[in-house]
Amino acid sequence: MDDSRREPRYKRILLKLSGEALSGASGTGIDPDQAAFMARRVKAVYQLGVQVGIVIGAGNLWRGKIGVERGMDQSTADYMGMIATVMNALALRDALEREGIITRVQTAIEMNKVAEPYIRLRAIRHLEKNRVVIISGGTGNPYFTTDTAAALRAMEIGAELLIKATKVDGIYDSDPKKNPNARRYDKLTYQEAIAKRLEVMDMTAFTLCMDNHMPILVLDFWKEGMLEAAVMGEPVGTLVTA
Repeated sequence: MDDSRREPRYKRILLKLSGEALSGASGTGIDPDQAAFMARRVKAVYQLGVQVGIVIGAGNLWRGKIGVERGMDQSTADYMGMIATVMNALALRDALEREGIITRVQTAIEMNKVAEPYIRLRAIRHLEKNRVVIISGGTGNPYFTTDTAAALRAMEIGAELLIKATKVDGIYDSDPKKNPNARRYDKLTYQEAIAKRLEVMDMTAFTLCMDNHMPILVLDFWKEGMLEAAVMGEPVGTLVTA
């Protein structure tokens, strides 16, 4: 069926991207080519008429766990990570703007020279005006991951689906890179994911989604057409719902 004649199943999504998605072959830093690639992926969904919010991590620039393991204060390490997400957000905004998509960066840690403060109603208004909104700075508090920030923002902006972008095509019962017989799940309930001890998101984020009935879709962001198929409601990746 011609997608151009169909309406997307999901009108507003929150896309959770890892910071590593912006890095090149080295796995660290920001690669402009990767940012451009990610922007084209987002553009393909945007052109279907879907409102897109994005939360991005900072693993390509800083991992607080490494600092803590060497004696760094947890709050300091986490704040450094939150600031790093703003850098990633600015890089992705630049790539999206060069694709002709009006984009706003908001941050939970105020830095008015480079980004808007995160204000829920303002973020929703940007989405309603067909602007992509990248929400950075985590939750604005230490001790919370960007997974938790993504779950929280998805609820706050009224997203219909939280998409976790990965490099595998869903959730497996074991690591598919190590086990060729690993089983992929098409659908799971929240309770099944917990019972099977499947690592969908960190437990705080996962519980937040479960308590508020926010569906989570895990898919391969790098595979051509997957994101578009997802918002059209086609059976791709692994969907976790009530």
